[in-house]
Amino acid sequence: MPFSVSWHTLLEHLDELPADATLITPLSHSRIHITDIQEHRVIVQFDESSEKRPLQRDQFESLYHQIQTAHDGFDLDRLPPDADPYPAVLSVHPRFEIDEDAGVIAETDGPTTTQLADTAHEPDTDDDRTEPDGLDIYSDGLLLIDALERHDVTDLPELETATLVNLYTLLSDVQRDANDFRQEVADVLLSRLHHDRPVAGQYGSVQRTSRRNRSLKDDEKVLSMLEAEGIDRERVMSVDRQKVDEALEVTTLTES
Repeated sequence: MPFSVSWHTLLEHLDELPADATLITPLSHSRIHITDIQEHRVIVQFDESSEKRPLQRDQFESLYHQIQTAHDGFDLDRLPPDADPYPAVLSVHPRFEIDEDAGVIAETDGPTTTQLADTAHEPDTDDDRTEPDGLDIYSDGLLLIDALERHDVTDLPELETATLVNLYTLLSDVQRDANDFRQEVADVLLSRLHHDRPVAGQYGSVQRTSRRNRSLKDDEKVLSMLEAEGIDRERVMSVDRQKVDEALEVTTLTES
Protein backbone atom coordinates (compact mmCIF):
# COMPACT_ATOMS: atom_id res chain seq x y z
CA MET A 1 0.00 0.00 0.00
CA PRO A 2 1.51 3.39 -0.99
CA PHE A 3 2.11 5.91 1.76
CA SER A 4 -0.29 8.42 0.20
CA VAL A 5 -3.20 6.10 1.03
CA SER A 6 -2.07 5.67 4.64
CA TRP A 7 -1.48 9.42 4.94
CA HIS A 8 -5.01 10.37 3.90
CA THR A 9 -6.43 7.64 6.14
CA LEU A 10 -4.50 9.17 9.04
CA LEU A 11 -5.77 12.67 8.23
CA GLU A 12 -9.35 11.40 8.13
CA HIS A 13 -9.05 9.79 11.56
CA LEU A 14 -7.35 12.86 13.00
CA ASP A 15 -10.17 15.00 11.66
CA GLU A 16 -12.68 12.79 13.48
CA LEU A 17 -11.03 13.27 16.88
CA PRO A 18 -12.88 15.41 19.44
CA ALA A 19 -11.59 18.96 19.76
CA ASP A 20 -10.28 18.25 23.28
CA ALA A 21 -8.60 14.92 22.39
CA THR A 22 -5.18 14.54 24.01
CA LEU A 23 -2.38 12.29 22.79
CA ILE A 24 0.46 10.99 24.98
CA THR A 25 3.90 10.80 23.38
CA PRO A 26 5.51 7.38 23.98
CA LEU A 27 8.98 8.42 25.21
CA SER A 28 8.60 11.70 27.08
CA HIS A 29 4.90 11.12 27.91
CA SER A 30 4.13 14.71 26.98
CA ARG A 31 0.48 15.60 26.44
CA ILE A 32 -0.27 17.05 23.01
CA HIS A 33 -3.39 17.82 21.03
CA ILE A 34 -4.07 18.49 17.37
CA THR A 35 -4.67 22.16 16.52
CA ASP A 36 -4.70 22.01 12.71
CA ILE A 37 -4.75 19.37 9.97
CA GLN A 38 -3.33 20.34 6.57
CA GLU A 39 -2.55 18.46 3.38
CA HIS A 40 1.19 18.29 4.02
CA ARG A 41 1.47 18.66 7.78
CA VAL A 42 -0.25 18.33 11.15
CA ILE A 43 0.07 21.03 13.81
CA VAL A 44 0.25 19.88 17.43
CA GLN A 45 0.42 21.83 20.68
CA PHE A 46 2.13 20.72 23.89
CA ASP A 47 -0.05 21.12 26.97
CA GLU A 48 2.89 21.74 29.34
CA SER A 49 4.48 24.60 27.40
CA SER A 50 1.75 25.66 24.93
CA GLU A 51 4.41 25.24 22.21
CA LYS A 52 3.00 24.59 18.75
CA ARG A 53 4.95 22.37 16.38
CA PRO A 54 4.30 21.44 12.72
CA LEU A 55 4.74 17.74 11.96
CA GLN A 56 5.66 17.35 8.31
CA ARG A 57 4.25 14.73 5.96
CA ASP A 58 7.70 13.70 4.69
CA GLN A 59 8.77 12.88 8.26
CA PHE A 60 5.69 10.70 8.69
CA GLU A 61 6.57 8.98 5.41
CA SER A 62 10.11 8.32 6.63
CA LEU A 63 8.78 6.78 9.85
CA TYR A 64 6.24 4.78 7.83
CA HIS A 65 8.96 3.18 5.67
CA GLN A 66 11.14 2.42 8.69
CA ILE A 67 8.22 0.62 10.31
CA GLN A 68 7.61 -1.30 7.08
CA THR A 69 11.18 -2.58 6.95
CA ALA A 70 11.67 -3.20 10.69
CA HIS A 71 11.36 -6.67 12.15
CA ASP A 72 8.85 -6.83 15.05
CA GLY A 73 8.32 -3.08 14.98
CA PHE A 74 10.44 0.05 14.80
CA ASP A 75 12.51 0.77 17.92
CA LEU A 76 11.35 4.11 19.34
CA ASP A 77 14.79 4.76 20.81
CA ARG A 78 16.02 5.26 17.24
CA LEU A 79 13.83 8.32 16.79
CA PRO A 80 15.68 11.61 16.24
CA PRO A 81 15.52 14.20 19.05
CA ASP A 82 12.14 15.95 19.32
CA ALA A 83 10.49 13.36 17.03
CA ASP A 84 8.43 11.91 19.89
CA PRO A 85 5.09 13.34 18.63
CA TYR A 86 5.26 11.55 15.26
CA PRO A 87 4.54 8.00 16.50
CA ALA A 88 1.90 9.35 18.89
CA VAL A 89 0.00 10.95 16.02
CA LEU A 90 0.58 7.98 13.69
CA SER A 91 -0.97 5.68 16.29
CA VAL A 92 -4.34 7.26 15.47
CA HIS A 93 -4.14 5.37 12.16
CA PRO A 94 -6.08 2.09 12.57
CA ARG A 95 -3.14 -0.04 11.36
CA PHE A 96 -0.38 1.33 13.61
CA GLU A 97 0.08 0.68 17.30
CA ILE A 98 2.67 1.58 19.95
CA ASP A 99 3.86 -1.04 22.41
CA GLU A 100 5.45 1.01 25.20
CA ASP A 101 6.61 -2.05 27.12
CA ALA A 102 8.59 -3.24 24.10
CA GLY A 103 9.48 0.32 23.09
CA VAL A 104 8.31 -0.09 19.48
CA ILE A 105 5.68 1.08 17.00
CA ALA A 106 4.44 -1.55 14.57
CA GLU A 107 1.93 -2.11 11.79
CA THR A 108 -0.76 -4.67 12.50
CA ASP A 109 -3.82 -6.14 10.83
CA GLY A 110 -5.79 -6.60 14.05
CA PRO A 111 -7.50 -4.12 16.38
CA THR A 112 -5.15 -1.42 17.64
CA THR A 113 -4.96 1.04 20.50
CA THR A 114 -3.95 4.69 20.24
CA GLN A 115 -1.98 7.12 22.39
CA LEU A 116 -5.18 8.97 23.23
CA ALA A 117 -5.41 9.91 26.90
CA ASP A 118 -8.26 8.17 28.69
CA THR A 119 -9.97 11.26 30.07
CA ALA A 120 -13.08 9.30 30.94
CA HIS A 121 -11.32 7.75 33.92
CA GLU A 122 -9.43 10.82 35.11
CA PRO A 123 -10.76 12.14 38.42
CA ASP A 124 -12.44 15.54 38.16
CA THR A 125 -13.04 16.22 41.85
CA ASP A 126 -11.60 15.36 45.22
CA ASP A 127 -14.64 13.13 45.82
CA ASP A 128 -13.21 10.59 43.36
CA ARG A 129 -10.07 10.05 45.43
CA THR A 130 -9.68 6.93 47.53
CA GLU A 131 -7.27 6.36 50.39
CA PRO A 132 -4.53 3.87 49.47
CA ASP A 133 -4.08 0.96 51.86
CA GLY A 134 -0.81 0.46 53.70
CA LEU A 135 0.85 3.68 52.51
CA ASP A 136 2.39 5.45 55.50
CA ILE A 137 3.16 8.67 53.66
CA TYR A 138 -0.55 9.18 52.94
CA SER A 139 -1.72 9.02 56.55
CA ASP A 140 1.30 10.93 57.88
CA GLY A 141 0.85 13.51 55.13
CA LEU A 142 -2.78 14.07 56.13
CA LEU A 143 -1.74 14.58 59.75
CA LEU A 144 0.88 17.10 58.65
CA ILE A 145 -1.60 18.96 56.45
CA ASP A 146 -4.05 19.12 59.34
CA ALA A 147 -1.36 20.54 61.64
CA LEU A 148 -0.31 23.11 59.05
CA GLU A 149 -3.91 24.24 58.60
CA ARG A 150 -4.64 24.52 62.34
CA HIS A 151 -1.56 26.58 63.25
CA ASP A 152 -0.02 29.76 61.92
CA VAL A 153 3.28 28.31 60.76
CA THR A 154 4.34 31.60 59.21
CA ASP A 155 5.33 32.75 62.71
CA LEU A 156 7.10 29.77 64.31
CA PRO A 157 8.46 31.63 67.39
CA GLU A 158 4.88 32.28 68.49
CA LEU A 159 3.93 28.60 68.51
CA GLU A 160 3.88 26.56 71.70
CA THR A 161 6.65 24.06 72.32
CA ALA A 162 4.30 21.07 72.07
CA THR A 163 3.06 22.29 68.69
CA LEU A 164 6.63 22.65 67.41
CA VAL A 165 7.43 19.13 68.61
CA ASN A 166 4.40 17.76 66.75
CA LEU A 167 5.36 19.59 63.57
CA TYR A 168 8.97 18.41 63.77
CA THR A 169 7.91 14.82 64.37
CA LEU A 170 5.41 14.82 61.51
CA LEU A 171 7.90 16.43 59.13
CA SER A 172 10.47 13.76 60.01
CA ASP A 173 7.92 10.97 59.47
CA VAL A 174 6.84 12.36 56.10
CA GLN A 175 10.46 12.81 55.02
CA ARG A 176 11.31 9.22 55.90
CA ASP A 177 8.12 7.87 54.28
CA ALA A 178 8.72 9.94 51.14
CA ASN A 179 12.28 8.68 50.76
CA ASP A 180 11.17 5.05 51.08
CA PHE A 181 8.27 5.42 48.67
CA ARG A 182 10.36 7.49 46.24
CA GLN A 183 12.83 4.61 46.01
CA GLU A 184 10.01 2.14 45.28
CA VAL A 185 8.71 4.39 42.50
CA ALA A 186 12.23 4.81 41.10
CA ASP A 187 12.78 1.04 40.94
CA VAL A 188 9.69 0.64 38.74
CA LEU A 189 10.32 3.80 36.71
CA LEU A 190 13.85 2.79 35.73
CA SER A 191 12.55 0.02 33.48
CA ARG A 192 10.45 2.55 31.55
CA LEU A 193 13.11 5.17 30.90
CA HIS A 194 14.92 4.94 27.57
CA HIS A 195 18.60 5.86 27.70
CA ASP A 196 19.09 9.55 28.55
CA ARG A 197 15.79 10.86 27.19
CA PRO A 198 13.83 12.96 29.73
CA VAL A 199 10.30 11.80 30.48
CA ALA A 200 7.80 14.48 31.43
CA GLY A 201 4.72 14.32 33.61
CA GLN A 202 2.24 16.92 34.79
CA TYR A 203 4.46 18.08 37.66
CA GLY A 204 7.95 17.76 36.21
CA SER A 205 10.32 15.47 34.34
CA VAL A 206 12.87 12.78 35.13
CA GLN A 207 15.86 11.48 33.24
CA ARG A 208 17.88 8.32 33.58
CA THR A 209 21.54 8.99 34.29
CA SER A 210 24.50 6.67 34.51
CA ARG A 211 27.11 6.92 37.24
CA ARG A 212 30.56 5.42 37.45
CA ASN A 213 31.34 4.00 40.87
CA ARG A 214 34.82 4.68 42.15
CA SER A 215 36.59 2.23 44.42
CA LEU A 216 39.30 3.30 46.85
CA LYS A 217 42.64 1.57 47.10
CA ASP A 218 43.82 -0.14 50.28
CA ASP A 219 43.01 2.06 53.32
CA GLU A 220 46.59 2.21 54.57
CA LYS A 221 47.89 3.10 51.11
CA VAL A 222 45.36 5.91 50.75
CA LEU A 223 46.15 7.30 54.20
CA SER A 224 49.88 7.20 53.52
CA MET A 225 49.44 9.07 50.25
CA LEU A 226 47.32 11.72 51.96
CA GLU A 227 49.85 12.12 54.77
CA ALA A 228 52.56 12.61 52.16
CA GLU A 229 50.53 15.57 50.91
CA GLY A 230 50.24 17.02 54.42
CA ILE A 231 46.69 15.83 55.19
CA ASP A 232 46.23 14.33 58.66
CA ARG A 233 44.44 11.00 59.02
CA GLU A 234 41.90 12.56 61.40
CA ARG A 235 40.58 14.80 58.63
CA VAL A 236 39.37 11.85 56.55
CA MET A 237 38.54 9.39 59.33
CA SER A 238 36.67 11.60 61.79
CA VAL A 239 32.86 11.62 62.06
CA ASP A 240 31.11 14.18 59.86
CA ARG A 241 29.04 16.21 62.33
CA GLN A 242 26.65 17.53 59.68
CA LYS A 243 25.87 14.05 58.36
CA VAL A 244 25.27 12.80 61.90
CA ASP A 245 22.81 15.65 62.50
CA GLU A 246 21.01 14.83 59.25
CA ALA A 247 20.77 11.17 60.23
CA LEU A 248 19.41 12.02 63.68
CA GLU A 249 16.64 14.10 62.11
CA VAL A 250 15.06 11.05 60.47
CA THR A 251 15.59 8.57 63.30
CA THR A 252 14.47 8.18 66.89
CA LEU A 253 18.06 8.29 68.16
CA THR A 254 19.19 11.06 70.48
CA GLU A 255 22.58 12.76 70.64
CA SER A 256 23.21 11.21 74.05
